[in-house]
Amino acid sequence: MNLKLPPKTAAAAPSASPASQRFHKLHPLPSSPGSRNRTACRFSAPAMSTAVNRTSCAPPTVRPVTIHFSDLQDKSADLSGLIEEGFGPKGLGILSVSHVPGFSSLRQNLLHLSPRLANLPEEEKQKLEDPDSRYNFGWSHGKEMLESGKPDKLKGSFYANPVLDVPTTDKSLIQRYPSYCGRNIWPNSALPELEVAFKSLGQMILNVGLMVAYHCDQYVSKGTQNRGDGGLQQTLLHSRCHKGRLLYYFPTRQSAFAKKDEDGMSSWCGWHTDHGSLTGLTCAMYLRDGEQIPCPDSAAGLYIKSRTDQLVKVVYGEDEIAYQIGETTEILSGGYLCATPHCVRAARGEEASELERSTFALFMQPDWNEVLKFPENVHIHQELIKSNSSLTFGEYTEKLLDKYYHLRS
Repeated sequence: MNLKLPPKTAAAAPSASPASQRFHKLHPLPSSPGSRNRTACRFSAPAMSTAVNRTSCAPPTVRPVTIHFSDLQDKSADLSGLIEEGFGPKGLGILSVSHVPGFSSLRQNLLHLSPRLANLPEEEKQKLEDPDSRYNFGWSHGKEMLESGKPDKLKGSFYANPVLDVPTTDKSLIQRYPSYCGRNIWPNSALPELEVAFKSLGQMILNVGLMVAYHCDQYVSKGTQNRGDGGLQQTLLHSRCHKGRLLYYFPTRQSAFAKKDEDGMSSWCGWHTDHGSLTGLTCAMYLRDGEQIPCPDSAAGLYIKSRTDQLVKVVYGEDEIAYQIGETTEILSGGYLCATPHCVRAARGEEASELERSTFALFMQPDWNEVLKFPENVHIHQELIKSNSSLTFGEYTEKLLDKYYHLRS
């Protein structure tokens, strides 16, 4: 679930470890990014002394902090400096992991299935729909609303839990938390290879995400007293709520976006801040007539608002997994790990005609029964959460639904 958040005040961060001294302030990338290396670039919001002029110049393009998989695997490595630069109060709320063995092939396998799924006969796709879960399992098209209030017909989504086909058989839980407790729906006859490809990629992103969570816990523990709840890694390790989303953006006969909207940033995905704990993302794949091509519009892609409300475009490699912090983690970490608003801008111009886009996201979040112990200083949703209080993740989600969507009386 993606929610817009009000401005937030971040807590002070622990001091960076000596490892961070290896990294330099980030410079905007040229229009054609050069070779990638395994070292990280540093984004420091205060270094951008003036606000971006959205009408006369493009926002700068930056690379997130990048961690090599072998470094991430090393539990004895002090990655606190990198975690702070990516996820801390002065970061962009995103980092990437490079050189993950086998990731590239799993990404290719799944994303190439996205157009095949979207182009199944309508009667087959209807079998994959689950209105009881608010279309949070199986196929969804035209059910999500754009910022304009109109149904989003530009993209289709397929949702599934990559770990558990049946998270629970408790009917009361399924009724109360249908978007978490429902069961997977696979096109076993129409597209049988989807299940294996979806689960393989989703589980890999989850396992790498658990490693990221371990180093997040090490960073947070330097500045806070251990709450005794096991931290982010243990919360995610025991959850039954993880949800993968395979997205397919349909080709358009012509630019689907009027010229008057050329400066709009959120044409593919509206501004939002992730609700859960940690989101894993693949780099998007672009196709035309079934052939994979580079994105024809350098302005298209992921945009993030910094903690000082400055806009940047973030790019990472096809062979990297990006991770973004969600608001639940920000609250529980006392602001040491920070979520940021982000959106996706569509490709524009004649070259974007007939362009298809496929991508995948894994939303890692606590179990619906996980008791969240909120800290003394709660700086998000203060009207919903009392200091030093406890709620299950399911109860917390219900409060947010009441606040933002009024789905329950």
